[in-house]
Amino acid sequence: MKSYVPQQIIFDLDDTLIHCNKYFNLTLGAFYELMQEWFCDYNITIDEVRSKQIEIDVSGVKIFGFASQHFPQSLIDTYVFFSKKVHRAIDQDEQAQLQSLGMSVYEQEVEAYPGMVETLELLRDQGHTLHLYTGGERMIQQRKIDQMKLGEYFDDRIYITKHKNIEALEAIMQKGNFDRSVTWMIGNSLRTDIEPAISAGIHAIYIEQDVEWQYNVIQLNKPDNYSLYTIKKLVDVPDVIQGYLSGLQN
Repeated sequence: MKSYVPQQIIFDLDDTLIHCNKYFNLTLGAFYELMQEWFCDYNITIDEVRSKQIEIDVSGVKIFGFASQHFPQSLIDTYVFFSKKVHRAIDQDEQAQLQSLGMSVYEQEVEAYPGMVETLELLRDQGHTLHLYTGGERMIQQRKIDQMKLGEYFDDRIYITKHKNIEALEAIMQKGNFDRSVTWMIGNSLRTDIEPAISAGIHAIYIEQDVEWQYNVIQLNKPDNYSLYTIKKLVDVPDVIQGYLSGLQN
């Protein structure tokens, strides 16, 4: 007989359980090289290109969510912006190359974060119920889930949404009739994981990244009596939850 109530633990997918941003960063590196090649006769710096792409990328996600076309379109829109700025001809073949480059990020082999399997198995064996909540297109996210065989841990408790925000999490909480006092959200994004979680009145564990996507960087709006823990490694999640439960028993 357990002396604590089993917890409902919701995991983010990208850059929480599996690598994601590093593939976007590699693709952006290739994009900067192309822009440097194409605009070598113009006074445009990589920093200018990077800043404009981030601006376009972040503003687009707020509108369109995590649609796959958004990222390649941000490359094309950045290219078009600078082409117009310096009066360079807009080339259809170059745009097609950027479209292909941008979409290639979704074809990368999935790679788990260190300790993913051990963390999920430990929490499951301790009697907790695991859920997976991810933003993006169903086909792309499902491919990652299948490749990592995550259905073994999450079964039918998998939620894939185009927009990942307070409203989306609240809909999941209400539909699943979650007991918020025993529910946790684990993720790397302050914007899409942590702020929605503490706003919904559930526990949150923020896995801090060394280099974070600009879209995820926000100043948290912290309600009263929020429950938030910050860690650096996925494998530290069970210790945080166990420490909290032990505190309840003392």
